[in-house]
Amino acid sequence: MAPAEEGTSERRAAHQRLSTGALARWTRACATHPWRVVFGWVGIVAVLIVLVGTVGGSLRDEFEIPGSDTQKATDLLEAEFASEQGGVLNVVFAAPEGERLDTPERRAAIQEAIARLKSPQFAPKGDDAGLDSVGDPFSKDTVSDDGRIAYTEAQFDQTIEDKDREAVVAVQDAVREAVEPAGVTVEYNGDAEFPPIEQGTSEGLGLLAAIIVLLLVFRTFVAMIIPIALAIVALATAFLLLFILAGLTDINTVTPILVSMIGLGVGIDYSLFIVTRFRQLLHEGLSPRDAAAEAGASAGRAVLFAGLTVAISVSGLAFIGLDFVTKLGIGSALGVVTTVLIANSLLLAVLALLGHKIDRLKVPFLRRVDDSDAGREKTLVARWGRFVTANARVVFPVVLLLVLGLASTSALVRLGAADQGTQPKEQTSRRAYDLLAAGFGPGFNGPIPIVVDVNGDERAPQKIADGVQSLGGVASVGEPQLNDAKTVAIVFVTPQSAPQDEQTDELVDRLRDDVVPAATAGGDAAAYVSGQTAAFKDIADQIIDRMPLFLLYIIGVTFIVLAMAFRSIVISAKAAITTLLSAFVGFGVLTLVVQEGHLLGLTGLDVTGPIETFVPPIAFAILFGLSMDYEVFLMSRIREEHVHGLKTRQAVEYGISAIGRVVVTAALIMGTVFAAFILSADRIPKEFGLLLAIAILTDALIVRMTLVPAFLTLMGEKSWYIPRWLDRLLPNLTIEAPHNGETRPRSDVERPAGAERPAEPVGRH
Repeated sequence: MAPAEEGTSERRAAHQRLSTGALARWTRACATHPWRVVFGWVGIVAVLIVLVGTVGGSLRDEFEIPGSDTQKATDLLEAEFASEQGGVLNVVFAAPEGERLDTPERRAAIQEAIARLKSPQFAPKGDDAGLDSVGDPFSKDTVSDDGRIAYTEAQFDQTIEDKDREAVVAVQDAVREAVEPAGVTVEYNGDAEFPPIEQGTSEGLGLLAAIIVLLLVFRTFVAMIIPIALAIVALATAFLLLFILAGLTDINTVTPILVSMIGLGVGIDYSLFIVTRFRQLLHEGLSPRDAAAEAGASAGRAVLFAGLTVAISVSGLAFIGLDFVTKLGIGSALGVVTTVLIANSLLLAVLALLGHKIDRLKVPFLRRVDDSDAGREKTLVARWGRFVTANARVVFPVVLLLVLGLASTSALVRLGAADQGTQPKEQTSRRAYDLLAAGFGPGFNGPIPIVVDVNGDERAPQKIADGVQSLGGVASVGEPQLNDAKTVAIVFVTPQSAPQDEQTDELVDRLRDDVVPAATAGGDAAAYVSGQTAAFKDIADQIIDRMPLFLLYIIGVTFIVLAMAFRSIVISAKAAITTLLSAFVGFGVLTLVVQEGHLLGLTGLDVTGPIETFVPPIAFAILFGLSMDYEVFLMSRIREEHVHGLKTRQAVEYGISAIGRVVVTAALIMGTVFAAFILSADRIPKEFGLLLAIAILTDALIVRMTLVPAFLTLMGEKSWYIPRWLDRLLPNLTIEAPHNGETRPRSDVERPAGAERPAEPVGRH
């Protein structure tokens, strides 16, 4: 289709007015010199690749909980015990159901496996991980009462990281080769056994879903491939930065999952907005370079604002006071900031080079989308917007009650640590967990160590052990184990319940509140209850204590920024409250599925468990930032129409018809990318994927496209209220591009809303 001639001169004049300001000059430079930008990014990526090879590091899980009993116990053990232990691989043997391991053939096979592990083949060599010791699986305490299950510990000489995975697999393969011919099953768990990070499947499914949605929206293969390509380039660049950062500090294994989820989602979404704007400008008659420059100056400005909002939100994780949570936020911010930079530079250069070729390779059997004003007014989204505004008095309370009902289920949430018994059965660690629980009791998988700083009170460790004996819910108590100097002791408590059970939480509380104080009273000894259950209780307590400050920062900063942009405290307050509602809906659905077990099978899990303690704050920070994207894109267009003369209801209807389809498309893409991670093999990506997918789709489709329009319609012109003193105090922040010579937005309290609407605004998109 040839570019329309009508309105060309007006668009060119508008473009000239947009060529002011730092961002406009930058986008003009990117569009005017596209090859410089392309080669510049090629050079940047090349440098990053070199840096990864020279200073990059590997991922490792290090959890510190400052000031907690768990951290005090860890520090005491590291300082006072003779040597630092390496990774432990639990080797679990099992005979067929109803049979025993101590038959001559099976015993000989297991002993042969142990002999192999003790051979020089598996001894430490230089920097390579090797075995320091291997226990006897046929000792008194390592065989189940029925003789069917036994275990031993294979102790490595160093902490096992990703780079040592090959050494662990070699040990596992050697044992399997020795025992499986004798009919012995062998499984593995322990801190040395962690499945490698499986990335690619979820991302691939998310990209496939995004491709389908983009084809339906753009109707051409060339336009579809641009957002996909940008997301992949941005994600690859973010990963390079992440591994460079891993060489400077500890980055845990969950971070790449979050970077993938967020990087793909925002990469496709942000480029979707810019590409959509670029195509509209091309169809209105601008040259490719002018269209790319103006798309960056208008849609790119909103993308910049939205990306910075996400970065601000995840930076709030630092207020939680947990180093590993802060670094998860930093990793997430890397993905977003990288995407924003590439979208406002490389994407504009590529669009300028492509020009009208972006409309090539049309999808067969799909008609071209009518992107005119009249065409947008006929879309389903536009009709929905008019329905909502016409029936706002009914729609608002009904939708609000629905959202509140779903959000209320979040009150059932229990934070903790889901143990290995909740992992998919395909993982050897899950099968080993089940065997140990069957042979030695559910609490065997999560012993509770009590670390005692003797401080001259030599009787304290035994008094603690004696005190534990009288408690209910305890399966066994070990004899105190002292270091060589007899200054520190460990008392191992085996609960009757699994590590993730509420009864185990209660046992930890009784140990801390009753047993330890009673045993150390009148002396100088100090004792600290630690272990997996205690550690995640400490994390949960820290998060709950810091949550008010965390929320105050995120909501407060966002409120101020939105007030600066939209000149309305009503809009800002509404944005914060509705985003909270969307987040609680996500938490509520996650709780119902993963914790309570409703529709659990759809996630690929077969056992319920608590929600990991760090999931809610991280997900909330991400969600708050991403939901502001939709708030900014939608409200900037509604405000634009209101500033130019439409009353609030008409501005809402016109804003939804103009930008609503893109918002819905972006939400569907983001939601499907997140939902694809439900198919991950690990529980944590499943939790993040389900929570974020539900929350994002709720926020965009129910809250932004239904609840918010109904609310604005009911509020009318009061929607734009801002106290005059605050209006004078707050600086002006422009999100939408300037229009009709206007260089900055003015407070709507100074502009009569009923003024006659001027001629077609030059920023129409």
